[in-house]
Amino acid sequence: MKTKVQTPNRTGRLLTLAAALVALAVLPARAQTTEEFKQLKTIVEQMQKTIDAQNARIAELEKPRAGQPATNPPAAVAPVATAAAAPPVRTLDKVAAGQDAGAPSPVTYRNAMNDQQTGAPRPGSQTLDTKYLGFFPIPNTPVIVKVNAKPRVDFTDDNRNSGDPDRFAPAQIPTQGTPAYGGGNQFDVSARGSQLSLDVRAPDIEGAPRFYYEMDFFGGGATGGMTPRVRQLYGQFHNLIAGYSYSVFEDPDAWPDTVDYEGPNSAVFARQPEIRYQLPLNDQWHLNFGLQQPCTDLDPGTYANAAAVNHAPDGGFNVRWEDPQAGHVQFGTLFRALGASDPVAGDQTVFGWGMNLAGSLNVWAKDTMQFQATYGHGIFHYINDNFVNNDVTYNNRGQLTALPFLGLMAGYTHQWSDRFRSTATFGYNNINNESGQGPLAYHETCYTSLNVMYQLRKRLTIGLEGLYGRKEVQDGTSGDVFRVQISLVYSLFPSGVE
Repeated sequence: MKTKVQTPNRTGRLLTLAAALVALAVLPARAQTTEEFKQLKTIVEQMQKTIDAQNARIAELEKPRAGQPATNPPAAVAPVATAAAAPPVRTLDKVAAGQDAGAPSPVTYRNAMNDQQTGAPRPGSQTLDTKYLGFFPIPNTPVIVKVNAKPRVDFTDDNRNSGDPDRFAPAQIPTQGTPAYGGGNQFDVSARGSQLSLDVRAPDIEGAPRFYYEMDFFGGGATGGMTPRVRQLYGQFHNLIAGYSYSVFEDPDAWPDTVDYEGPNSAVFARQPEIRYQLPLNDQWHLNFGLQQPCTDLDPGTYANAAAVNHAPDGGFNVRWEDPQAGHVQFGTLFRALGASDPVAGDQTVFGWGMNLAGSLNVWAKDTMQFQATYGHGIFHYINDNFVNNDVTYNNRGQLTALPFLGLMAGYTHQWSDRFRSTATFGYNNINNESGQGPLAYHETCYTSLNVMYQLRKRLTIGLEGLYGRKEVQDGTSGDVFRVQISLVYSLFPSGVE
């Protein structure tokens, strides 16, 4: 056990010195003879020796001992925050100076009016906006936050009833002979495509965690007014993503730049609860693995009492190649256990599968080309035109069957100038029907659009687009619609815009 050494303080030293001064002041007043003066001198000399010895002892005790740290400062002046609690000076300084602070993604950001790229998960700390424009820090934390608003208004004019005045969906076009077909010219104004988003990041923490939330107002179906709808809500840590986001079967970077909010009918488009993992292989290649919510879209046909049953999660993977000069290509797969139960046909399960090849290529100058080719059995749930149940049905022997599907899409964007650009888009869907589905079962649709975009300001885009859609059902009857659309979108903080 170590013995604690009592170190005289400054008050003790002052008292000793004061005693000596008092003695010097008092004793001479009492000295009446030479003998008394000699005694006084002796006392003063002894007191001086005592003071000198005390000072030497104090100096010795105040020296720091070997192996011991220096005396801590008083608690009153101790720092109130540690370095670990301080904000990320490196990122914040770069953001404030307008410098690159994030790791750039090899994928080209195309600033499309129908933007699907901003909210997509990226491997590691990659981002489309390396300057983190619009982000602000939360004091005394390593977190930066971006709150974005995209108000939007769409003016649409259809030559006849399109089935949905707010978005162009060929699956909803009424066919000839049905009560909804025709109706003459129809005009609509909508703001349901307006969006709000929240992006929370901590790029200086290991794993670069991210939380992303995005919503629009297409909840409630075609007549839902301005009902909020969650588009994305997920968290990412390292390369693990959990929440509500794009399926691994989808390529959000391959969407054409359409004025129409819905986009091409044949694009793979499915946001679902999921868990997925991104595995970078090198600077250009990475893999994505995912499990997501199952959803069997059953057309019961003649089995009116049949109900869909989900036996296992949908799963799949994709492999991506990304190059900042050439563009990117993705090959995705999907595997499903599709089930249904009926009092007559019993409980049945059928295997569903799909393949998708998609990408966006930088052609020349600032022109880009987008493409998708999709084929599979029982995968219509993942197609953008999925407004009717067409994953599985019963054949004429009462067997549950996964319906074959083919989808093709192409888009080309030409940049006329810094402010003007145009995009032509084509989409085609085909389902190989079973006879038991009925004469009005979805069989084939086409989607065509041509537009011109005017970048009035860096954050304000105006688009004019002509669209044509056609739908054919199993009995051969069809319906088509022409639409002219003018839209205006303002984005408070668009990605990649300085």
